[in-house]
Amino acid sequence: MKLSFMWHMHQPDYRNSSGVMQMPWVFLHAIKDYYDMPWMMAQHEGVKATYNITPPLMQQLKLYYQEPQKSDKFLALWAENPAYLEEDDRNWVIKICKSANYETMVIPFVRYKELYIQDHFNNSELIELEILFILSWCGVYLQENNDVVKDLIKRQRDYTYEDKFLLLDELSKFISGIFDYYIKLKNDGVIMISTTPLNHPILPLLMDMNNARIANTATNIPKDYLYLKDDALLQVQRAKELFVETFGFVPEGFWPAEGGVDEKSVELLKSCGIKWIATDEQILFKSLNSNNRKDIYSPYIFNEMCICFRDHYLSDLIGFTYRHTDSREAATNFLKELEKIQNMDPNSTVFVILDGENAWEFFKKNGFDFFDSMYGKLKNSAWCETITMEEVCNLPAKNLTHLAPGSWIHGEFNTWVGHREKTRAWELIYLTKRDYEHHKDSLSQEINEKITEQFLIAECSDWFWWYGDDHFSDFGGEFDELFRSHLIDIYNLINITPPSDLFIPIIENKSAQHFWLKPQSDISPSINGKHDSFFEWIGCGVVDESKIFSTMDKQRGPIKRILYGQDDEKLYFTFEAKTKELGADDSIEIIIDPINVRGKIGVQTQTVFIGDLEVNVAYKNVLEMSIDKSKIDADDINIRFELEKDGMVVQTLPGFGELKIDLGNDYSHNWFV
Repeated sequence: MKLSFMWHMHQPDYRNSSGVMQMPWVFLHAIKDYYDMPWMMAQHEGVKATYNITPPLMQQLKLYYQEPQKSDKFLALWAENPAYLEEDDRNWVIKICKSANYETMVIPFVRYKELYIQDHFNNSELIELEILFILSWCGVYLQENNDVVKDLIKRQRDYTYEDKFLLLDELSKFISGIFDYYIKLKNDGVIMISTTPLNHPILPLLMDMNNARIANTATNIPKDYLYLKDDALLQVQRAKELFVETFGFVPEGFWPAEGGVDEKSVELLKSCGIKWIATDEQILFKSLNSNNRKDIYSPYIFNEMCICFRDHYLSDLIGFTYRHTDSREAATNFLKELEKIQNMDPNSTVFVILDGENAWEFFKKNGFDFFDSMYGKLKNSAWCETITMEEVCNLPAKNLTHLAPGSWIHGEFNTWVGHREKTRAWELIYLTKRDYEHHKDSLSQEINEKITEQFLIAECSDWFWWYGDDHFSDFGGEFDELFRSHLIDIYNLINITPPSDLFIPIIENKSAQHFWLKPQSDISPSINGKHDSFFEWIGCGVVDESKIFSTMDKQRGPIKRILYGQDDEKLYFTFEAKTKELGADDSIEIIIDPINVRGKIGVQTQTVFIGDLEVNVAYKNVLEMSIDKSKIDADDINIRFELEKDGMVVQTLPGFGELKIDLGNDYSHNWFV
C-alpha cells in the first residue's frame, strides 16, 4: 500500500496596519515546529511527506530574519529591560510567558516550574521567566543541537539582560534558515512543498456563493451576492508568485483553504497550472452518493485534476487522540490501523492530512518520541511505502464525473456563511465592492492596487470562522474590528466617507441562541485554578450565564461563564466569576443524572470523591474541576451545579437547566487550521 502524509502549516495574519504582529505565535512555532517537523521525518531514510506552507506564514516568517523585535509586539517588549516596562506591558508579557502548556513545556524546566506559580516577579526573576518561556518553545532540534540554547537550558537561572539578546539573535539566525532547509529536502527528494490561495479564502464561496446552499439547502446566504471570480483568480496567482519567490520553483499542488472545493474552483486551479489538490473524505462520499470507506483509498481524476481525499479517522488519531497515549503504543496502533487497510486492499493509497503545528505542544517532547517511533516503523515496513502528493499523481486513478461542493467540516460551508454574523460580513464586502466599482476608473493604478490588497485580505476564511456561535474566542471583538477596518481603509483610499454600517460591530447584541456554544474538540487542561493558556481550552463548550440572565430576566449570580469539555478520561469545568465573589466557605452541589450521583464539594483546592467519582478541584483566579469518567456507566449524562453561600443556593448552573454531555462524542470533524 501507499501512504501519503501532508502536514498543513498555517498561521493567521497577525499584522496590524503598521505591519507589526500583535501575537508571537509565528515566531514560537518557528522555533518549535516548522523546522522540527520535516527534520524528525528526515532522520528516517526513505520516508517522505508533503508540507503545505500557506502564504501568510511565508510573509510573516520572513519578518523574523533580522531584528525580529521590530516586527513583533511581544518580542519588542520581551527585549526591553523589565525595569522600564509600563505596568500594563509588564503584565501582558507575564501573561504570554505563562501561556506555555504546563504538563509538557513547563514541568521539564525546574526553574520555570518554580516561577510559573508566582504572581509577582522582581526584574531578575522576570528575565528568567522570559528566557525560560522562549526555551520551553524551542523544539527538540534546538535543544539538542544549538550550543546557546543548550547552555541556557543547562543554567536555568541567573540569566542576564544580555542573555536575552544572545538568545534572540541565535533564534533569528535559525529561523532565517527554515525555508532553505525545506528547499534542500525537496531537492533531495525527501519532501514536496505545496501551498494555499493567498489569504486563505474559501474559493467556492468567492466564485459562487450559491455553493453554500447547494452543499446544505438550509444555509442562509446573502441576498444579491456578487461573483468574485476575479478576486479568486488573484488569490491563486499571487500565492503562486509568492511561493516561487520563497522556494524558487512553481508549485504543482494546492491544499484549498479548509478543503473547500467545487467544480468551478477546480477549473480555476487547473487554468493556473495546478495539477493536484486534496480535500476531505466527506466530499467524495457526497460526490459518489456513497459512504463506502473503501472508496477513499485511491486518487481520483476530475476534469484532468488529480484529487486526494483525506482519511478523516487516521488523520484525527494523530491530531487529537495520540496525545493521551504512550508514544510507542500510539505508533504501534497507527501501523495496525494501516495494516487493516492493507489487508483489505494491498493496492490502497491512504491520505493522512492534518495540522502540522498546533497539536505537538500537547505531546511530550513536542511529539518527537511518537514521530520517531512511527517513522521508524514505516521505514521498516515492507508492505507500506510513503510517497509525496506529486508521486500520487503518477499512480492509477479512478475517474470522478461529479465533484460535490463543500469543505472538510461536514462537507458544507456553514462555518463561513449562514449564521447572521457570517452572512453580514459577506454583505459588507459586497457593499464595499459595489461602491468601489463606481469609483475605480477615476483612481490611480497605485490606489487601485492598495484597494485590491485590502479586498483580498478581507476575504480570508479566518474572519468568518470566529463570527457566529459555532466557535468561541476571547478575541472575537478584535477580529471583528480588524475585519471591518480593512473595508473602512478601502473607502479612505477612495477618499469617500465610509458608510455607518462599517462602524457597527457585527457581533454586538447577540440573542439568546448565542449563550451556549457546543464543544468542538477534546481538551485536556491542567486543573490548577488558573487559565494557563488560551490553547488549553480552545474547542471547549461555553455557557455564558450573563447572556442567559439578560435574556431570561433572572437574578444574576456570581458565576458569569462556564467552560467545559472532555477527553477520554475526564470531564473538565471552569467557573468564571469576578475576583473575591467566591469565598473559601462556599460550596457547590453536583447533580448527575441518570446515574443518580449527588454530592457537595467545597470551593477550595482538593481531591474528593462523590460516590465512586473522583473530583479534582482548584481555585485561585477561577474555579476549575475535573471529574473522572471511568466509573460512569452511561453513554451520556445530564449535569447541573448549585452554588451555595451561607447554606443558601444562590445560583443554579447552567441557568437554562441541565447540561447534557455525550460521553462518547467525536469532535474530530471540527479540526481546523
